[in-house]
Amino acid sequence: MSVYTPLSLNEVQQFSAAYGLEVVELIPIQGGIQNTNYFIVTHDQKQFVLTVFENETEQSAGELVPVLQQLAAHGVPVAAPLSHGGRAIHYIVGKPAQIAPRVWGEHPEITTTGQVAEIAKAQAKLHVALQDFPLTRSHSRDHGYWTEIGQDLKNSMSIADAELFDQVYAVFAEYQAQYPQRPKGWVHSDLFRDNTLFKGDELQGILDFFELNFDELLFDVAITINDFCSQFPNVELDADKLQAYLDAYQQIRVLTDDEQACLDVYLAMAACRFWLLRLNVARLNAAQGRGGDDVHCKNPNEMRAMLQQRLTRLSQES
Repeated sequence: MSVYTPLSLNEVQQFSAAYGLEVVELIPIQGGIQNTNYFIVTHDQKQFVLTVFENETEQSAGELVPVLQQLAAHGVPVAAPLSHGGRAIHYIVGKPAQIAPRVWGEHPEITTTGQVAEIAKAQAKLHVALQDFPLTRSHSRDHGYWTEIGQDLKNSMSIADAELFDQVYAVFAEYQAQYPQRPKGWVHSDLFRDNTLFKGDELQGILDFFELNFDELLFDVAITINDFCSQFPNVELDADKLQAYLDAYQQIRVLTDDEQACLDVYLAMAACRFWLLRLNVARLNAAQGRGGDDVHCKNPNEMRAMLQQRLTRLSQES
């Protein structure tokens, strides 16, 4: 959601006219790290979100449209993109792009137990709705993908960072071998607070499905627990929020015994994944000369600290 592709109001007006929208204002959105996003305001003061896909093809971006329709049909609050000419994905300045209705609400700064319970139930509904959904993605960013990225990044890591990387993977392998009943399905993979909108404790929408991936459901659970049940800069888990999450999630889908046994190590691996992601984004931005106020870079050290804390927590409980 950083602005990698600057657009003029005139360019957006021409693009939006085909959707029947008369755009009068263009507002860049900062906060994320993958795609370019703008709020667009129409003459009747309605608002939409224009997304320019920086690393997707028309095909891969369009894959998500039926997913969003499926989720909406199962009571998961999402915003399906608009279409014209029978397609949701079109091109602006040579890049695939879409327009979707703006969902109103706020990203939680400090989560409440009510918000944690709400996102847990919505995430469980998502997992159930997409369990057998017939979808093939043009790319895979599952655990194998991030392992390869990590091995590549390891070549330039400090000794301490490389040892931390090896440590979490060694522990993870032990648990995987011991507890094999861990179901897979389509998962959001990036369900952080800044990809949700709330009004009070009521969830209004889940955003940014571009990391949707076929992976273990427990990865998705761990990613969301790490963010919703921690309060940066403190990376420790809030025990009450963690319990609220688990109670609410299991109202919809009960975790297997093996998933419950593995949860703590998956919390560590989820932190590791986003440590690697942020390191990789920083590397790509440097290689491509992308920078400035419109490019938002999240601090990898936050996730490194969380990884260390999760490994310490795991050792204390084992």
